[in-house]
Order: sequence, then structure tokens, then C-alpha cells
Amino acid sequence: MDEPFGRYLNVVDVEATCWEHKAPGQVHEIIEIGLCVVDLAERRRVAKHRVLVRPERSRVSAFCTELTGLTQDEVDGGIPFAEACALLEREHRSHYRAWASWGDYDRKQFERQCAGGVRYPFGRRHTNAKAAYSAAHGLPRRLGMAGALRHAGLPLEGRHHSGADDAWNIGALVLDVAGRGAWPGGTGAQAGAGGASGS
Repeated sequence: MDEPFGRYLNVVDVEATCWEHKAPGQVHEIIEIGLCVVDLAERRRVAKHRVLVRPERSRVSAFCTELTGLTQDEVDGGIPFAEACALLEREHRSHYRAWASWGDYDRKQFERQCAGGVRYPFGRRHTNAKAAYSAAHGLPRRLGMAGALRHAGLPLEGRHHSGADDAWNIGALVLDVAGRGAWPGGTGAQAGAGGASGS
């Protein structure tokens, strides 16, 4: 189905395996992809999606479960990373649409995991929403997602460090920036503003 070029933006937030201390022999792997579709023309969030991804080279630690709410049993029911990337392209037009994330961590994590021979699911039009928000508000430093929501007077909806909920909340911050006429490219996002990672 055709859609107007630049109208819809995919806001992406990932959760990955993590540990309180170093875990020899394990690597960070995406275990949840949260996606919020933002209609930049109508200035509203129109869809919220969650994709669970089964890790292949790491395990979900107790620390990771406390942070994200995700358990090993839950992600064992997810789909392989390569299949998740194909799903993003097939169902969410990720290679066609511009996309955004809070910082550059999410983009870099996809790049790292795709380096193993998986087709990268996104196009080049990525915007660092953290940098865009800071620039729009003239902030001297870049805030984390929760801090930016407080700064904007917006509620944190759902659970922080849930990929789907974080993507939804970042979508609200994207709309704050767009409402100020400061979203890069207007109704379409441009290649990103660079910058720090983390939500």
C-alpha cells in the first residue's frame, strides 16, 4: 500500500541483554524491539508495536529482568533477530520510512548485530531524537528520555525500559519537537544529528 513519502516516522527503542557486572563470554543482544508510528502530518501517534527477539549468544540476567521486566522464558518465545529485521521491513516499511531513536545506541546495536550477515532493516534517514529535542529547547546538555518528559511536562506512560512503552513516550517527545517546527526536515526526518546513547 502506498503512503505519502515522509509522512510516517518509525520511532524505535530496543532493550538488550545486560548485566550488572561484566559477563565473560556473553554479548549484548536485542531482546525487544519497541516501535511507535508517528504521523508527522497529523501530529499524532498512530500505532504501537512490540517484537520479542530470542537471543542466541547471551542469557537474560536477573539484573536485566529487574530493569526491563523481560525474563529468559519470555524471550525464548520470541523470534530470531534476522526474522525480526525482516518483519520490520515487511510489516512496518522500515527501509522506506524515516526513523528515530533516543540517542544513537539503538542504531549502533542494529548495526553491530547485522554485521553478522543479517540485512540491515532501516534506510539512511535516521534522526537522533535526543539531539533534536535538546536543540529545539536550547538545552546545554542532552537529557535522558525520562528527564525530557519531565522537562516537557509530559507523563511517562507505561514502564520505563519497556521497548514498546519507551518508543511510545519518545513518540510524544518527537511530536513536541515537531510542534515547535524544529523536527529535522519538517514532516520528514533527515539523517541524524549524532550524539549520545541511552533512554
